[in-house]
Amino acid sequence: MVLENDTTVKAFVLSGLTTNHNIELALFALFIVIYGSILVGNILIVVTIVCDHHLHTPMYFFLSNLSFIDVCHSSVVMPKMLADFLTEAKTISFGECISQMFFLHLFACTEIFLLTIMAYDRYAAICNPLHYTTIMSRRVCLQLAVAMWLGGLIHSIALTALTLNLPYCGPNSIDNFFCDVPLVIKLACTDTYIFEILIISNSGLISVVCFVVLVISYVVILISLRNRFSEGRRKALSTCAAHLTVVTFFLGHCIFIYLRPAKSLAADKVVSVFFTAVTPLLNPIIYTLRNEDMLNALNKLRGRQVTSGGKGH
Repeated sequence: MVLENDTTVKAFVLSGLTTNHNIELALFALFIVIYGSILVGNILIVVTIVCDHHLHTPMYFFLSNLSFIDVCHSSVVMPKMLADFLTEAKTISFGECISQMFFLHLFACTEIFLLTIMAYDRYAAICNPLHYTTIMSRRVCLQLAVAMWLGGLIHSIALTALTLNLPYCGPNSIDNFFCDVPLVIKLACTDTYIFEILIISNSGLISVVCFVVLVISYVVILISLRNRFSEGRRKALSTCAAHLTVVTFFLGHCIFIYLRPAKSLAADKVVSVFFTAVTPLLNPIIYTLRNEDMLNALNKLRGRQVTSGGKGH
């Protein structure tokens, strides 16, 4: 953060989603419900998986990581967005902006790697069921978890350092409701063409490569499922369809934003809302309402709470 002293820009002004205050109040009511649902839904998934020993499997270990990341990911952006709905001056300090970018990319990149690992887990479970426990042992799962967090950290540090290395002397208006690398470097007082290429080769390439790997893994899974019994095939297809839905929403944003030059488009804010609010909300819905094991575990957890509450009386 030493480089912050070398710039004349001490704060940025966010444009927000709209300039109409009445619409902002309506959006505040909508998004506070969405944010509350994200927190409750994802935390409930983590607690359920931790408390139910039947869910101590690789699939649910990674699912609990996904829910934890979604809570963190949405919390980087949504509290500030909600506060800005109630204020006329939507400013964010230089330091807060850099911090927001750092944690946004940390959690987003880690989630991309996690979604790829989850696809590999499904591939191992469906295509190599006899060797699944060996392929996805507890040690392997922990190593993969460490690798995805380390990869996200390295990616985030690289992009944040890249952004801090540029001079900012005005303008300071960001055409969105949060800070992101393409939006901020566009305001730098220097030619950013090389930096834009580096962003595309970093964030854009990670998104595209992971998306291609995911698509290939699901194609292989679908081919493998042709020879399975109908009930097993239905359950596997349901799991894969849920996973693919999350992947499409999440990686679609990353490819759209980071695989092009740093310029604002009309669709950016809509896509960003899906990225920061809708996808973290969809995860608990998709992975619980479509999953019998999770529903059973939730019912058991609720029954245990009712029982303990009855004993207290």
